[in-house]
This record gives sequence, structure tokens and C-alpha cells, in this order.
Amino acid sequence: MDGLLVGLLLPFAGTTLGAACVFLMKDSIDGLLQKTLTGFAAGVMVAASVWSLLIPSIEMSGKEGVHSVLPAIVGFSAGILFLLLLDTIIPHQHIDSSQSEGPKSHLSKTAKLVFAVTLHNIPEGMAIGVSLAGALEHNSYMSMAGAVALSIGIAIQNFPEGAIVSMPLRSAGNSRKKSFLMGTLSGVVEPVFAVLTILLASVIVPVLPYLLAFAAGSMMYVVVEELIPETQEGRHSNMGTIGFAVGFMLMMSLDVLLG
Repeated sequence: MDGLLVGLLLPFAGTTLGAACVFLMKDSIDGLLQKTLTGFAAGVMVAASVWSLLIPSIEMSGKEGVHSVLPAIVGFSAGILFLLLLDTIIPHQHIDSSQSEGPKSHLSKTAKLVFAVTLHNIPEGMAIGVSLAGALEHNSYMSMAGAVALSIGIAIQNFPEGAIVSMPLRSAGNSRKKSFLMGTLSGVVEPVFAVLTILLASVIVPVLPYLLAFAAGSMMYVVVEELIPETQEGRHSNMGTIGFAVGFMLMMSLDVLLG
């Protein structure tokens, strides 16, 4: 039970601490630093998708040959399509963009910025939930330590993500308190979707391999659609690539050593 609570709360704590940087730093975040942090987040998510989600999904299928990867393929594809749907039906706006995405709405720019980050956090919450569910239901394939390792990795990448949300909100004219609150609220969706996923997985145990791959597909959509392009915007820099490599190696190491 302790591992379950730690796994659920760590990522949200990472977002909260990152959002609190608005009280300690200047009103804006350096462009190169933002690219580095974004690349780092992408690296963590890619490594988590492979080691913490797709590989356990294949192992948990209990089959051989092409049938062993079928749940991973189906779940991964469904995860991509799910995020594509959310990206289409939810109005949102990314930090470095002047144009809104999704359907037209009268929401403020601040609200759209928060929605954009919330879209990123939904698959992370699902990934945490399904890994914890896998540890509870199939601990021969996924250990609680491995699930907590995933939570630690996401919590680490949530720290810079929280700052990336709150700092631009502050530079846009919002108060430090409001910027912190909005940055923190963007991470609430993670424990919510984690709990929902755990409840679903505990009832429908046979779909766990599909849910693991679904979470991986959702996370990879965010990486390819949003994070990687953001590291290449504006003046050319290799810092996003370096951040990606560091994040990837860190998450890989956490999963292998703790899992």
C-alpha cells in the first residue's frame, strides 16, 4: 500500500515543486534551458514507454511469435488515436505558439496553455496507473519497485515541466500565486487518471497488456507531436538533443536498476 501511495503522489509532487520555481526565479525562463528541459522530458517519456510499458506488455501477453506483440501493437495504436482525438476536440495553445489548436472557443490564453499541458499529463497518469495495476495484479511481470521507478522518472521530468508552465504564465502578466496555482493544477490530472486506470485494470485483468501499450502510445504521441518539435523551434541548438539523451539514460537506468 505504501508503494501504491508513493507511486500515485510522486509525479504530482514533482509538478508542484517545479511550479514553485515561479517564486524563486525571474519572470521568464531562458530559451536554451527550456529546450534542454523539454528534451529531457521527451527522453524520460520515450525510455519509460519502452522499458516500463511496451516490454512488460509483450512479456505479459504470455504468447509467442507474432501473437506476443499483437496486444502491444493494438494498444499502442489505440493510444496514438486517443491522444489524436483529444488534440482535435480540446481547445488548447502551446507556450511558444500564437495560434490556438482544436475547436474555436472563448477560453483565455491562460486556460488554453493549461489545457495543453494537461493533455501531456493524461498519458503520464495512465502510464503510472497501469504500471501500478500491473504490479498489483501481475507482480511476476512487473514489480512494485519497477512501477515506483516509473513514478520517480515521471516526477523528475515533471519538475522542469511544472516550471515551464508556471514561468510563462508569470511572464504573461499573471501573479506569482496564480501562476503557481495554474502550474500545479495542470498536474492534478495525473493522479486522477492513474486511479481511474488502476480501477479499470483491476476489474479487467486480461486487458493489462493492451493498457500498458495504450499508455506507451499516448506518451509517444506527446513526444513526437509536441515535445521534439519544441526543442527545434527558433534559434538552432543541440541542447534539446542533449537533454533528451540525459533523460533517456536516466529513465532507462531507473527502470533496470529498480525494476
